[in-house]
Amino acid sequence: MSIRLRVTRRVAAAEGVVVLDLADPSGAELPRWAPGAHVDLCLPGGAVRQYSLCGDPGDRRRWRIGVLREPDGRGGSAQVHAALHEGVEVEARGPRNHFALVPARRYVFIAGGIGITPILPMITAAGADWELHYGGRSRRSMAFLDVLGADPRVTLYPRDEVGRPDLDRILGTPRADTAVYCCGPEPLLAAVEQRCASWPAGALHVERFAPREVGGPAGAFEVELAVSGLTVTVPADKSVLRVVEEAGIGVLSSCREGTCGTCETPVLAGVVDHRDSLLTPPERAANDTMFICVSRAAGPRLVLEL
Repeated sequence: MSIRLRVTRRVAAAEGVVVLDLADPSGAELPRWAPGAHVDLCLPGGAVRQYSLCGDPGDRRRWRIGVLREPDGRGGSAQVHAALHEGVEVEARGPRNHFALVPARRYVFIAGGIGITPILPMITAAGADWELHYGGRSRRSMAFLDVLGADPRVTLYPRDEVGRPDLDRILGTPRADTAVYCCGPEPLLAAVEQRCASWPAGALHVERFAPREVGGPAGAFEVELAVSGLTVTVPADKSVLRVVEEAGIGVLSSCREGTCGTCETPVLAGVVDHRDSLLTPPERAANDTMFICVSRAAGPRLVLEL
């Protein structure tokens, strides 16, 4: 859903990080959400960016996000820092959740930098048996240290003081009763994925802020749109999403790089060449959904519920 929200509070949470509280201008309750959820912000100038909700899921009056200003980014975070002050209104869409907290006896959370945002509500919902390993350039750059406090289950890794987290120690012993959640920069995610290769299937859950590098052939294929009664050809130089839009079929989309999940589409027939940064290996093997902004057909034809 789409909703108009007002910035009711803005504070600096760390070096280059602002935390915004967003509320309905009328005071109405906001849609429910669960740990791991994110929302789209439709920023001034037309950019749409995704931000994890990091407040209290039980608070129906406000949503909280933390935004790191990325000097080398695409400009969205710079717009947030420059334009979204207290009293300013912004359109939001969502919430959506592709990083949900699954039931487990025990949790290991690993966060790098602004990757702490989706983890914060998780540690509150995880019960007693969890541990958090949180790294950053320095304490000045690490947001929410005041919220995390002196909890003995939290280990901080300011790189200028102690170096990087010892992933071999943290993840060296696979445990069947443990879920691992990781969010942060790509080198951290890749390192965690490597260490968890020997863990039980489904133990690791990651969320990416940028798309993973995925290659592969990009030949043409046909897509049947079962609901619309159309069949279109997707050439090598266009995405399924773009071709579907050109055919006049409206599809919600946002990031167009396989990270937000907005354009998820049911697959009725055919085999998908998954190129997103969201689905787990079992979800890809199920072959019943795809993100049409980046994923393609692994054969000559797909049938989609569009």
